[in-house]
Amino acid sequence: MDNTDNMEIEYDLSNMKSRRNPYASKLKKPVTMRLSDDVISYFKGMANQAGIPYQSLINLYLRDCVTQHRQIEIGWLNKA
Repeated sequence: MDNTDNMEIEYDLSNMKSRRNPYASKLKKPVTMRLSDDVISYFKGMANQAGIPYQSLINLYLRDCVTQHRQIEIGWLNKA
């Protein structure tokens, strides 16, 4: 067996050029929201079935609303 088989390889990264993260615009931002207990329970139940964190499920749902350009109708705002 050659001794180089167990040697750790070291890389010199000092000459590497940096570049912008192409996913930087997609990074998530922490926000504080007040949600009703029943809303949280609903998403936690679905998240458990899907095997993902409920916050991720809420984000996926809201992202779907954005991509589908969904608009909510708020009835009490339309009444004069």
